[in-house]
Amino acid sequence: MTTTSAARPAIAVTGLQKSFGDKVVLDSIDLTVEEGTIFALLGPNGAGKTTAVHIMSTLIPADGGEVTIAGHDVVREADAVRAAIGVTGQFSAVDNLLTGEENLLLMSDLLHLGRAEGRRRAAALLDQFGLTDAARKSASTYSGGMLRRLDLAMTLVGNPRLIFLDEPTTGLDPRSRRTMWQTIRDLAAQGVTIFLTTQYLEEADQLSDRIALLDHGRIVAEGSAAELKRRIPGGHIQLEFETAAELESAERVLGAVGRDDESLSLQVPSDGDIPALRALLDRLDDSSVKVERLSIHTPDLDDVFFAFTSHPATQKASQS
Repeated sequence: MTTTSAARPAIAVTGLQKSFGDKVVLDSIDLTVEEGTIFALLGPNGAGKTTAVHIMSTLIPADGGEVTIAGHDVVREADAVRAAIGVTGQFSAVDNLLTGEENLLLMSDLLHLGRAEGRRRAAALLDQFGLTDAARKSASTYSGGMLRRLDLAMTLVGNPRLIFLDEPTTGLDPRSRRTMWQTIRDLAAQGVTIFLTTQYLEEADQLSDRIALLDHGRIVAEGSAAELKRRIPGGHIQLEFETAAELESAERVLGAVGRDDESLSLQVPSDGDIPALRALLDRLDDSSVKVERLSIHTPDLDDVFFAFTSHPATQKASQS
């Protein structure tokens, strides 16, 4: 992950509203995304994630609020916004009748890059995404992971500094997903701003500098992954002992803690940070209590998701 401070945010959203008929999809949301960071928008199916991306990328109008992308208003300066961004959605823009190279050259033609520059960009992107060997094969022969990489490469032909990735790894196997994660990290390391929507909680945890949770059209929580996890109760340090006597001694030292006689263990409420762990061990050492085994249990993004949204996660992090 990368963190970069900037005077002007890459994305600034204030009071964004959108309804479809009687259904309120976005209910006055506010978002700020700094340049050169990875920002993840999470939420249940139907929460409004894709709608937010469509508005920010000028595909559909908002009903209210203000949105600026790279300093440009999405309504008054839509052309400037489109020139500054790249968008990769859940459904690939790849033409399966063309080769990988031809798809990239077509994109360069659409962007009026010129023949020589288009070929240079295509060759560089094919190499960057590990597609050189398949460059002249029909995209219809590509695997799902290859198609996603080609789709993202096509997004990068115009060298955008801000990329919207809407569910970029849906349907990919674990190996292809992790390959895509590394690609996203590499782009962020180059200073590209990434706005990511995903249902894979581990994906957001691994990649994002900041995360916002969207539920029923509202932002219900926002912060870094670590900050969000700290807001959830239930973190503890589990101590296991060799004998019942050691267990009894530790309980006398530590006071009111959770006790399990069958496993000869104690659960001490804690956020699991180093100072808290050191203080706990020092108390036991001073009392000559021997701990056989220690483990730290802290809330994960699954816990955050369930605590702040009213719907079950459709994908568990363990499935990623």
